[in-house]
Amino acid sequence: MKPLETARLRLRELTLDDAPFALRLLNDPAWLQCSGDRGVRTLDAAREYLANGPIKMYREHGFGLWLVEAQAGGVPAGICGLIKRPLLDDVDLGYAFLPEFRGRGYASESATAALAHGRDALGLRRIVAICKPANAPSIALLTRLGFRLERTIAFPSAHDESRLFGWGEPARTGG
Repeated sequence: MKPLETARLRLRELTLDDAPFALRLLNDPAWLQCSGDRGVRTLDAAREYLANGPIKMYREHGFGLWLVEAQAGGVPAGICGLIKRPLLDDVDLGYAFLPEFRGRGYASESATAALAHGRDALGLRRIVAICKPANAPSIALLTRLGFRLERTIAFPSAHDESRLFGWGEPARTGG
């Protein structure tokens, strides 16, 4: 996929060379609290996470989480993109940023680009997002982006519940 560009950011596919960044992000306390512990503690484990996660998703679905870097300097700031989770009917918007890049509007800017890509390039009419109830900054961002709280969900591997937000067409109901 050609990188997505915004006024300040570039979103590109992750590669195995991004393992040092992934190792740091996946062990950030905010990631561990909001997204869960993936058990990634070494560069080799980070490469395996990238290969079996985002890189595999690009091949299977044509989209995934992208590395978000500042156009000025190309420094990795975080990840943002679209995810197809087996436990969700719809494609999921995900994002996370390193501490020094939070509070700069990068999540909003990159999420807006990812949503537009999903709608315009992929033809998605509905996208969801999941968020822990205590993650007030993400809930506020999702609301500003036009997501609506739909329900509380629990994943089999999680010890607590998450909130499911929907964007676009209303949720499908009943069978």
